[in-house]
Amino acid sequence: MSAENAIEVFETPTFKKAFKKLAEREKVAVEDEIDLIIADPELGELKKGDLSHLRVHKFKLNDAQVLLGYSWKAAELKLYLLTMGPHENFYKAAKKRRPADLKFIDSP
Repeated sequence: MSAENAIEVFETPTFKKAFKKLAEREKVAVEDEIDLIIADPELGELKKGDLSHLRVHKFKLNDAQVLLGYSWKAAELKLYLLTMGPHENFYKAAKKRRPADLKFIDSP
């Protein structure tokens, strides 16, 4: 991939906070999953309705399923890491954060 086709990656404060809480070994595993998403931004499942801006990539971390929510703007080659956490309350929290996430994605 040439430099002009490089994907820009942005992180919301919500994502940064969740990532910061992880142990070093877990951070490496999450970074590997992010690399998979960068290689194939349409890897995650595109949600519908209120969460139509969100793609969710599921993976295992310490035998627990973790969901990583992100948004992909193919035309601009921009990937937005929005949130990460266990399945419990993930979608409920994502709906609450929707206005802030959309504002983050649409900011210049």
